[in-house]
Amino acid sequence: MPPILNQIGTVFIPVRDIEKARSWYCDILGLPEDGDILHGHLYVLPMVGTSIVLDSKIFSEDVVFKKPLFHLNTNDIKEAYQYMKNKQVELASSIEHDHWFNFKDPDGNHLMVCKC
Repeated sequence: MPPILNQIGTVFIPVRDIEKARSWYCDILGLPEDGDILHGHLYVLPMVGTSIVLDSKIFSEDVVFKKPLFHLNTNDIKEAYQYMKNKQVELASSIEHDHWFNFKDPDGNHLMVCKC
């Protein structure tokens, strides 16, 4: 067996302002903002499954996600789309194939929501 496991431990998202990013992501995911910002530039979102780490130290315009590298799950794609519209999140696509849509975070990272 190779020493590298077939598991994803975490996904890093480059963000400009760690405190603003923490607030935005916690708001759209319905999470409390009670975690600490580590080392002045890292915030670990309390996710189920693979972790997401917001990192302001790695941010620059050339590392912003231009295409989604992962997706967030939903049980109801239409409800999720309307929720994001109501939150005034910048939507980067409409619902495609009744299965997924893309949106942008405040730093321009492209993310996806997909019906599971």
